[in-house]
Amino acid sequence: MSRIVYEIVRHDWGWAYRLGDVYSETYPTHDDARDAAKQVAREQRQPGETTEISWEDENGRWHTEMSDGGDRPDPDVTG
Repeated sequence: MSRIVYEIVRHDWGWAYRLGDVYSETYPTHDDARDAAKQVAREQRQPGETTEISWEDENGRWHTEMSDGGDRPDPDVTG
């Protein structure tokens, strides 16, 4: 299980949660951003359905594989 961390940060004259270099929408308060990040983290833990996915690698080759709906990350919220 992979671990991901949503970090609460100042962003665009407000607050947002960030995963890597991707920001959420901006919230007026730190608590609002933290609540939203906690909700997203709860949703990340929910199992989905096993499904087929296709993706293209850096060489332009396409790959098809099965994605296990139970293979969910272990999300956390900091900040």
